[in-house]
Formats: sequence, structure tokens, C-alpha cells
Amino acid sequence: MDDSNEQQQEQHEEEGALIQEARVWQGQGWTARVIKNDDDEGWAVAMIKDGEPEPALVGPWTMGRDKKNPKPLDISAFHTLVKTANEVLRRHEQQLHARLHKNVRVTTDDGPVTVKLDIVPDEDDAYAVLSAVDQYGDELASVRVRPDFKLSPTSASDWIEDGFRKPR
Repeated sequence: MDDSNEQQQEQHEEEGALIQEARVWQGQGWTARVIKNDDDEGWAVAMIKDGEPEPALVGPWTMGRDKKNPKPLDISAFHTLVKTANEVLRRHEQQLHARLHKNVRVTTDDGPVTVKLDIVPDEDDAYAVLSAVDQYGDELASVRVRPDFKLSPTSASDWIEDGFRKPR
């Protein structure tokens, strides 16, 4: 038996206690559940990460040969669904990171300065930290600002020219 077959066999043994049925399949930290599609007469599959209350992904599911019931889940389809769901989560995390952490680079008489805006989300007291770093990575200034502060090359330059005083 080659390494990939051995790994698959070990995985099957590890997942042996998990549900692996036509409409529910568990493994790799996920549960795939085939459900009736509320939008039409077809079927959907919901991918739920272990410990999470809501699905990370819900998508259409193929009809079976009888054109009434859903196609049964199997190991191959499940692996594809896990890969897709993980990618959806990864993209969501990247988008969230991009929304919360921004930076612009501006040129000053003393060289390039990178101005960063790091938003700290909090239901009660959200805020952001505006900081400036020189070309060597040394922090020049850091101030707390409103979470809706608009970072742009212009606002960064204005902040630097104002001696790094807290923007209004």
C-alpha cells in the first residue's frame, strides 16, 4: 500500500466514529448536511465547522438519478466541500484583515514613512491606532483615533506635517 492509501485508510479509521451517511457527513472538523433548498425545489448542502452555530458555506446540491432526492454524500464529494469551505473562510479572514489593517507609504524630506491604521473592533468601545514607521522600521509616533478615521496619502501627509498630533 502506498503512502496516500495508508493515509486515507488511517483517516477512515480515525473518522470511523463520525456520522458518514447519505445526507450527513462528518470529518476534518466539518459537518456536511444536505438540506431542502428553501429557494426552490432542489437541494442544498450546508458546511458547518465544528463548534460554530452557523454554516460557513451553503450551496446547491445535485439531484440524484430519480430527480427527486439528493445525490448521496460520499468521501470524494466531502473532501471537495471541505476544501471549498476552508477557502471561503480563508478569503473571509483576508477581507476582514484588509478592512481592519490599512497602510499607506508617503515620502517626506527625511525619507519614506509608512502610516498604519489598525482598527480594534469592540462592540462597546471600538477605536483605531494610527502609527508612523520610518524606513528602518522605527516607530515615529502612535495615537489613538476614531475607528472611522479615513487613512489616505493626504491624511497621512497632513498628520506627519502636523507633527503627529492627534487628528481631529
